[in-house]
Amino acid sequence: MTARFDSFVVFAEMRTGSNFLEANLNSFAGITCHGEAFNPHFIGYPNSSSILGVDQETRDRDPGILLRAIREDQAGMGGFRYFHDHDPRVLDRVLDDPRVGKVILTRNPLESYISWKIAQATGQWKLTDMKARKAAQAIFNADEFEAHLEALQQFQLKLMNRLQTSGQTAFYVAYEDLQSVEVMNGVAAYLGVPEAIEGLDKSLKKQNPSPLSEKVANYGAMVQALGKLDRFDLTRTPNFEPRRGPNVPGYVAGVKAPLLFMPMAGGPQQSLRRWLAALDGEKPNALTTKMTQKDLRQWKRKHEGHRSFTVLRHPALRVHEVFCHRILNAGQGSYVQLRRTLVRRYKLPLPGEGEERGIDRAAHRAAFVAFVEFLRGNLAGQTAIRVDAGWATQAANVQGFGEFTLPDLILREDQLAQELPLLAARFGYNGVPAIAAEEARGPFTLADIYDAEIEALIADVYQRDYMMFGFGAWR
Repeated sequence: MTARFDSFVVFAEMRTGSNFLEANLNSFAGITCHGEAFNPHFIGYPNSSSILGVDQETRDRDPGILLRAIREDQAGMGGFRYFHDHDPRVLDRVLDDPRVGKVILTRNPLESYISWKIAQATGQWKLTDMKARKAAQAIFNADEFEAHLEALQQFQLKLMNRLQTSGQTAFYVAYEDLQSVEVMNGVAAYLGVPEAIEGLDKSLKKQNPSPLSEKVANYGAMVQALGKLDRFDLTRTPNFEPRRGPNVPGYVAGVKAPLLFMPMAGGPQQSLRRWLAALDGEKPNALTTKMTQKDLRQWKRKHEGHRSFTVLRHPALRVHEVFCHRILNAGQGSYVQLRRTLVRRYKLPLPGEGEERGIDRAAHRAAFVAFVEFLRGNLAGQTAIRVDAGWATQAANVQGFGEFTLPDLILREDQLAQELPLLAARFGYNGVPAIAAEEARGPFTLADIYDAEIEALIADVYQRDYMMFGFGAWR
């Protein structure tokens, strides 16, 4: 069967995530994206001199030579990124050619403008690790933004009109879609490349993950200039966390009680397992665990009227417990390799392995604060370290549950003494034993080091959970 396309073009703009999209496209063995092949100031990339044997002078004299070289390259499906200010002689050729696949990448124009202003101020156009990040605030210029917006809108309208009148379709990708491996595989399928990738490229990181209010020095003037309508979603909190799966094997079903506990990583677990087993006078090892999705569907069918629940923990307590269990601790349950990386690469002031019980309160607090600061970049996708379920936002974990089944109830740890008896009473379990407090880990508790500074730090890093679930200060 004849391939649908001979080559492709990614229509994008500066600061729309096109570098990240290209990096992921190039992870397919059958795809090669040659950068900004028709940028008038360089060929492909700032430090390159040629593409497929075609130098910049030859390209400028006749862009068709490079177009043919990309189309005829035997290494696989070839393509390039094209911005509105690139060589205009190329645009008509690719738009009029139905054998050129069109991928259109878009982003909120205000966000791309502010990102562009920050990159101009710092001189940093790519980020591979949060350690190298340069920070600056943008100065919003109303006239400059208006010109920026007008250029983008005119270009997008031109693309849409030309595709409509020529009977072609494009594959549209929004900036927010770039974190979806399924979308990346969809782009490859659209281009006629049959392979798929299992994960996204991790070499490039988000440079400016904070809200616009923190990235713009004259934010008030910007809001006033843009008018009272929030057309650009200025107050949105950016979310760059990876999507999480449902983790069905971790669910816990009652021995006889038609209750399903969906544990929140980093939240209370052992005390709830003991409580659930005690409803039927059993021990926790009698509970049903390690179910597959098929097993869970069968359990649901057998237990008509069942209820499922998960339990939220205050973000400050949750991240401190995870820190003590996985990071400060170097023994059983520790992420030892990750611990060593945090010390070596991110300079976390952790005690030597086996010495964590000997540190004083001030050292414990300093190490914890450093870990939370690391999480700021980790949750924003700025590090090479995975976002562990234990310190991912609880909002992300709940969304992960929804990939298969959502909990009927979302309870709060500090209200379990009142809520659990009511839940059990629905199924005739009265006079149930009180739930025991979850055992704290670490040489010091959160109460030993907690103060307004720690609360403000955690509220900032976990602002999504505070907003989504209405958390206030821990104490």
